[in-house]
Amino acid sequence: MGLEFHDYHDGSVVLQAAVARPKTSNAPIVLVAHQWAGRSEVEHAIINRLAEAGYVGVALDLFGKDKVGDLHGDNTHLIKPWVEDRSALVQRFLSGLKFARSLLGVNAEEVVALGYCFGGMSVLDVARSRLGGLRGVVSLHGLLHAEPTLADGDIETKVMVYHGWSDPMVPPEQVVSFAGEMTHRQADWQFHAFGHVGHAFTNPSADKKEAGLYYDKAADQRSWQGILSFLSEVFD
Repeated sequence: MGLEFHDYHDGSVVLQAAVARPKTSNAPIVLVAHQWAGRSEVEHAIINRLAEAGYVGVALDLFGKDKVGDLHGDNTHLIKPWVEDRSALVQRFLSGLKFARSLLGVNAEEVVALGYCFGGMSVLDVARSRLGGLRGVVSLHGLLHAEPTLADGDIETKVMVYHGWSDPMVPPEQVVSFAGEMTHRQADWQFHAFGHVGHAFTNPSADKKEAGLYYDKAADQRSWQGILSFLSEVFD
């Protein structure tokens, strides 16, 4: 399936999104927020699968056009500024949402966002901020810790989380804290933990088992089926 590439802006920063379209017009939009290496063929494969399922898949760019890291390396330097300024991260995401809604032939009112790893934290922060009017967000092996400076109040966006219980980046106490946060803020939230599964479980190129970053085929397939069910529910 062919991809479209579109430049858009967050202030003076040029960003580039990839778009995969279904055969039908006026379809709902599913945004994909990338992992810590930036937008890559990993996200392109995801939006193609979304298009095959009948959605307009849009892989956002949170770093800047052509700013990508190493899929097999340490990309802490790319995400560090955003982890330290979560409000700016929300604004960067919202610029992508605005772009996606401007596309021709889409249903701009029906939008869900998926986020992987760093992108998982991003979509959760957008839900926390109560901005953008997303119908739902799905975090996959995302970072869960809250940012106190983001808006308080009830979360109206539906929240789904897929998590590897052995993820070294998200200890059990962070999971408990997240559950308390979502409950306190009256979110419609779900949490699915996979036993014996680490970080990056949806990424076929993740192969650092000793570091807790590795692909898990069963968790990948189960979470994908869960995503399709969630999308069907939210867009019904």
